[in-house]
Amino acid sequence: MPLSAPLPHRAGLGLKPEHYAQILEHKPELGFFEVHAENYMGAGGPPHHYLEAISAHYPLSLHGVGLSIGGENPLDKEHLKRLRFLIEKYSPASFSEHLAWSTHDSGYFNDLLPLPYTQATLDQVCAHVSEVQDALGVRMLLENPSTYVLFEESTIDEIDFMAAIAQRTGCGLLLDVNNVMVSAVNHKRDPYAYIEAYPIDEVGEIHLAGYDETQDSAGERLLIDAHGSAIRPDVFELFVFTLKRTGPKPVLVEWDNDVPDFDTLYAESRRAQAALDAAAGPDVKAAQ
Repeated sequence: MPLSAPLPHRAGLGLKPEHYAQILEHKPELGFFEVHAENYMGAGGPPHHYLEAISAHYPLSLHGVGLSIGGENPLDKEHLKRLRFLIEKYSPASFSEHLAWSTHDSGYFNDLLPLPYTQATLDQVCAHVSEVQDALGVRMLLENPSTYVLFEESTIDEIDFMAAIAQRTGCGLLLDVNNVMVSAVNHKRDPYAYIEAYPIDEVGEIHLAGYDETQDSAGERLLIDAHGSAIRPDVFELFVFTLKRTGPKPVLVEWDNDVPDFDTLYAESRRAQAALDAAAGPDVKAAQ
């Protein structure tokens, strides 16, 4: 079951219910809208009414947050069925999920939790990614995590771990630049070296967001992947650097908490689009 035409190499936004009416009235110039799959797993009602109307004008990116691909337990077959229903109904241009886990036995956690990078977890994640792609009939993108702890038992570098998943399963990668910055600062690593080493050829989409900042118990900087503010300047600079390696790609601006008015969100997308246009070169615009 193929996805629809690929996402355009333009800036998009996350679709929020409080903006449905304004989007349909004004139809702003945007490359696409992204929705969290779990918000549309009900049988009908206003969410589907508005999503059907908006998807008639914009490509969709379907982003999952509940598969727990990094978990030890088997994947939830009913969850996969609901995802397949959405893909069949809306024919999104992209489907993506997180390299994380959020379930244990019968417990569900409202967090995307990290996992150790070992051969055993690599095998488990690859098996889950392959199962997802087989069940949904589409190639998925897997997103790099934001992390706050490192595991002593890890034996594989995160970049090598992501590259191995893509090579073994045929999935693509979603490069979240904000996550790169959060993890790099928290673990005192170089975010630019991370981007330099990343398997860029596998990247199908880029995410941008704002982080929160606090201090850990030792007084060191601690960044939180909060999605509740504008893109931070250091993240935007890293994004511009990333585009030098990737060239134009579909770019999503995420703002999921303390959601502002649509005009504020739209201004963030215009910033990202300007960077995409610049990356395309003086005589070539980003793909429409």
